[in-house]
Amino acid sequence: MSQHDFPLDLVEAQTAWYRTYWQLAESGPTASTTTDRRRLQQLSKQIAAHPYWCGPSGTPAARMELKELARREAGR
Repeated sequence: MSQHDFPLDLVEAQTAWYRTYWQLAESGPTASTTTDRRRLQQLSKQIAAHPYWCGPSGTPAARMELKELARREAGR
C-alpha cells in the first residue's frame, strides 16, 4: 500500500506534530499555550528541513502520504 519508506525520525516528528496540534486545539481558553506553540514550530522546521525531502522520493504526494500515515499513528 505504501509507496514510500519514510525514515523513522520523520514519521515520529510528524506524529508528534499532530499530537501537539490536537493538544493545543483542545486546550481551554485560559491555558498557557506557549510551550505547545513553540513545540509545533520546532517540529514544523524539523519536518520541512529533513534530508528525505531532498531526494527523489521527496514529492508532494510523499508529503501527503507521510501526513496520512502520521495521522493514523497518532490515533485519529
